[in-house]
Amino acid sequence: MKFGGTSVGDVAAFERVLGIVASQVERRPVIVVSAMTRVTDALLAAFETAKKGEFAEAFTSLEPHFERHVEVSRHFIPDGTANPFNGEIDLARGELSDLLMRTSRRSLPLSMLKDAIVSYGEQLSSRLLAEVLRARGVNARQFDSRRLIVTDDEFGAAQPIWEETRELVRLDLGPAIEAGEVPVLGGFIAGNRAGETTTLGRGGSDFSAALVAAALDAGELQIWTDVTGVMTCDPRICGDARTIPVLSYEEAAELAYFGAKVLHPKTIKPAVDHGIPVRVCNTFEPAVTGTMVVSESGRSPNRIKSIAHKKNITILRITSARMLGSYGFMSAVFQVFEKYRTVIDVISTSEVSIALTLDNTAEIEKIVADLSRLGDVEADPGYAMICVVGEGLRASTGLASKIFSTIEDVNIALVSHGASAVNLTFVVKEDLVPMVIQKLHGEFFGREKDGAAAGDQ
Repeated sequence: MKFGGTSVGDVAAFERVLGIVASQVERRPVIVVSAMTRVTDALLAAFETAKKGEFAEAFTSLEPHFERHVEVSRHFIPDGTANPFNGEIDLARGELSDLLMRTSRRSLPLSMLKDAIVSYGEQLSSRLLAEVLRARGVNARQFDSRRLIVTDDEFGAAQPIWEETRELVRLDLGPAIEAGEVPVLGGFIAGNRAGETTTLGRGGSDFSAALVAAALDAGELQIWTDVTGVMTCDPRICGDARTIPVLSYEEAAELAYFGAKVLHPKTIKPAVDHGIPVRVCNTFEPAVTGTMVVSESGRSPNRIKSIAHKKNITILRITSARMLGSYGFMSAVFQVFEKYRTVIDVISTSEVSIALTLDNTAEIEKIVADLSRLGDVEADPGYAMICVVGEGLRASTGLASKIFSTIEDVNIALVSHGASAVNLTFVVKEDLVPMVIQKLHGEFFGREKDGAAAGDQ
């Protein structure tokens, strides 16, 4: 069970987590927890302040966040009762003071100091949750993730060393689980072979949970967050958007890329690779069944699972007679994007022209200047990508026709179909996005489809 920052943000959030864990104790859970909301940002800001030599200001800025942890601790652990967390917070204050001082003096590599400082968010939240669970009668024990998840030396985005990690997780957590304990670990943080603290980068807590789940051959990985799974479209656009019951890993990956940020596919890959289903659950609505991500989901009755979108898209069109019957032209185009480290989303070609889309336009002037040596270049901003996702889309006869006939009065600037088995992507003017998604959602997920879908199943 992985709990994100919003799930452990304050006293009320901890109360919800206690109820969720207590209700599943018989399933022998292992808990992985993120830092409390805003704590990671505060630690990063303190590091940046210390880097400027302003040590006292850096340390003082963390005091309100120490106090938030203490407030939760006081609420659940009564006065007069032994409270080991008090010692833990005092120790963290002393160690962080030392690390921030070292940062201001630059006495160790900054990348190493940064990981060590930012790790205290998860160190404190995991220790606090373990103590709170114990105070409520759950036999919990904190384990230090930095001693279990072994990584390389790439501070800030470390890669786990799988065999060593699996061995340590099994050796340490296996006997504890057998003895009826509930292990609690901080997500996102790990350690290299030298014992130095590393972090796993974006989505690191989900990654930690997936690694532990895979190492223990868990029955299920639950990602507890503030939404009930992945939706059929953005609920801000369609009020009748609903939770998708089951997604394949490939479908989840496509949706994540197009803005459904419930989970980052790379982070759950260890669980999916080991055949462990991943369920996305809502801490605020624990009784509601969330989305399950599995290696293969099978097709839904209407073939479509979700309609995602991404705004702020620019179309680049390159036209050149040099393309005709020549090789090497595409390579020259791609080298320009590699030079400026810019990702291409969708690409379409004809005999003498290429059209492609970008969502990162930071280097667009330089890109256009370089591409102009190859042909005439036109940059056209103000577009959005609509991505229709579903297992078996590429092999579904007539589905593309049905999608485009539903929005036949809309001008489509670019289409990509067939590159992936699970998505059809097209580009429209940005201001048309709400209307296009509402029409498609009404056609494929409208109430009148419910009866037909039930019959198909």
